[in-house]
Amino acid sequence: MEIGKIIQALDDLVWGPWMLALLLGTGCYLMLRLHFLPLKNLKYALKCAFGSGTEQEADKKGKGSPSGKGGRSSRPGASSGKVSSLASLTTELATTLGIGNIVGVATAMVLGGPGALFWMVATSFIGMATKLVESMLSVKYRGINDRGEIAGGPMYTCLHAFTRKKTGRVFGTCFALFAVTASFGMGNMTQSNSIADALWVSFGISKAKTGLLLTILTILVVLGGIGVIGKVTQILVPFMGVFYMLGTLTVILVNWKNVPGALVGIVAAAFHPQAVSGGLFGSVTVSAFEALRWGVSRGIFSNEAGLGASGITTAAADTEDYVKQGYISMTGVFLDTVVVCTITGLAFAASGVVGRADGSGNPLTGTALTLAAFQTALGRWGGAFVSGCIALFAFATVIGWAYQGERAFEFLMGGRSRYNLWYRFAYGLTAFLGCICPLEVVWNFSDICNALMAVPNLICVLMLSGMACREIRRYPGKYL
Repeated sequence: MEIGKIIQALDDLVWGPWMLALLLGTGCYLMLRLHFLPLKNLKYALKCAFGSGTEQEADKKGKGSPSGKGGRSSRPGASSGKVSSLASLTTELATTLGIGNIVGVATAMVLGGPGALFWMVATSFIGMATKLVESMLSVKYRGINDRGEIAGGPMYTCLHAFTRKKTGRVFGTCFALFAVTASFGMGNMTQSNSIADALWVSFGISKAKTGLLLTILTILVVLGGIGVIGKVTQILVPFMGVFYMLGTLTVILVNWKNVPGALVGIVAAAFHPQAVSGGLFGSVTVSAFEALRWGVSRGIFSNEAGLGASGITTAAADTEDYVKQGYISMTGVFLDTVVVCTITGLAFAASGVVGRADGSGNPLTGTALTLAAFQTALGRWGGAFVSGCIALFAFATVIGWAYQGERAFEFLMGGRSRYNLWYRFAYGLTAFLGCICPLEVVWNFSDICNALMAVPNLICVLMLSGMACREIRRYPGKYL
């Protein structure tokens, strides 16, 4: 119990006003320096992400890079350990399209009120600029490990881009250390905990059995490295995305009469939560700051803009055009939060389950709130549908984060890959631990990991923002 209180206190400390100012301030600053190009070029970025084979072939030939060389990524011997740009994006989406889009939205709208959804979406638009810059830098300054495989991410950006190598090494090491910790928390324990909870509520499967099966499946997939992970996510992510969206839209259509009121209430609650008490949202007792705080933290948890971890996956893309790959990576924020989280939150609001209490008088939250929302449209099948979605989303996140955590661990080991096997087994075993830990402790621990990882990454991004923004502004992409 004492450990839980300590973790809660640390969570409140790291996610105070200073962290919100750092995340939102960095995004606003970059958006202004980029002359709003992330928004102007969103359609172009989506076309690049899901474009023709001709565009992908141009990437392989290294065309379009502002420098013509693709930064440090064009080093000899760096050809292995790469995946296609699309596989890189789907692996990145696998790490973000997780329970943050389902359970994360539910907890945000309970702890921060319905207005938290507004701040989740607003943060994502600003976060597109941050994701563009941090991903572009990760590809530009990527390196190779002792086996000649591509290795990148903010830790390599710090190491290769900083003129003072000692400073770069310190910042890179701090980020890598926090990223490894985050991979066990946000990338693994929160996901496995939600899978176990969903299967227990819907089917009565014990959490220990779920943990054992999840551990075995995780180890089997991650042992194959980025190649196997990329192939799995390229199939799993589109399937689970379409499957989940169809179910969520069904909930909205069944409750379509409540949609206008839900939209107005969400916007109003972002600035004056007490104004929407009663009606669809029950009794709201949060403050405007809590709505902002939970909206930003859960939005970042969902799309990871500013954390830097997704840059590790982006660096594995088989392209030398680092600005274009930055744009492709940026689309993940839009798809993850603006599209999926918005529709999820609207389904919760329209179904009238936000603010509802369970049989013990406690507010519904997390998986229980999600189940209640889907049962309004799908009846008894709602539980099975939600459990299936959570299992698919969360498992995709677990295997996607395995690669990111492994590359950070490898950096701490001096780029030596022979220790990676130990990380993979430890990562798989952590899934079992996540299944049996209390939900609140797991989520608070993950929030702390997110904040610690964001600090060195955002400092690095800000220090290199002048160069990065100049290259992006003169990139020959089409303004739309």
